[in-house]
Amino acid sequence: MVKTLFRTSAMLLLLSGSALAQTWSVDSDSSRLSYGTIKKNSVGEVNSFEKLSGSVSEDGKLQLTIDLGSVETNIDIRNERMRQIVFQSIGSADLTAQLDTAELNQLAVGATTVVDLEATLNLLGTEIPVETEVFVARISDSKVLATTNDMVFLGTEEAGVNAGVDQLKTLAKLNGITRTVPVTLRLVLTTDGNQAAAEPVAAPVQVAFAGDVKAGKKVFKKCKACHSVKEGQNKVGPSLHGVIGRQAAAVEGFKYSKVMASADVTWDTESLTEFLAKPKKFLPKNRMAFAGLKKPADIENLLAYLDSASK
Repeated sequence: MVKTLFRTSAMLLLLSGSALAQTWSVDSDSSRLSYGTIKKNSVGEVNSFEKLSGSVSEDGKLQLTIDLGSVETNIDIRNERMRQIVFQSIGSADLTAQLDTAELNQLAVGATTVVDLEATLNLLGTEIPVETEVFVARISDSKVLATTNDMVFLGTEEAGVNAGVDQLKTLAKLNGITRTVPVTLRLVLTTDGNQAAAEPVAAPVQVAFAGDVKAGKKVFKKCKACHSVKEGQNKVGPSLHGVIGRQAAAVEGFKYSKVMASADVTWDTESLTEFLAKPKKFLPKNRMAFAGLKKPADIENLLAYLDSASK
């Protein structure tokens, strides 16, 4: 639940910081983070965090804080147990990011967009990489609104609070508490209206491919369950950082199939285009389960994204 708050909040802050060169602040009274739980397999409840704070500086530095002590479950004893047991009496959690303000700096009043963000959440002493989308609307020159673009689910184990939830279950004598919760966020940012001059629109970044990097990042969502673009981060499949131009089966520490390990292939534009369209036809009996991308434009955009993400 906390992680998702930060994910969505950061997206909103991205928009606000990118629209004008000025500092924006979270409007705590108008912002709200809520999450749902189910107990005994049938009792549903809605809880929330009441105090959110944060800002985006003129140079795009994001700092967002959630007051863990402001958790509200509508039962005093449960609030206290959440603070002491689940959140271990730690006062707050923080999310930080360096935002690229060039993309959205012309968003007009009344306009909307969907934006991506990569950030770092520090929760209970653990740093968690964060990626998500939010829907953002520019309400006025001095106010921005963002909500979760899709329903978001968060596991208690992922958030590092599983042991605390176990203790709550025992104390309340419950036969079950859901370990995956839906989370929603409404976040509002405001400024005092002392606006600096709008920053000039940055020229598009030129890449070695004709595809659209932003569109390619969306296509990569089909791949991210098995692959990462971060150097050295292997998942079910090898890291795709620097894949363009390297030999097949060249990532150290990843155990390739015999077919892939023996393939005499350099992953250039031509070979990747053919492979991404029909992996099993390009390299029979390779173990990648993905059937392939049907649209040539998706392949072109994905290659542009992989090239950009490797720099």
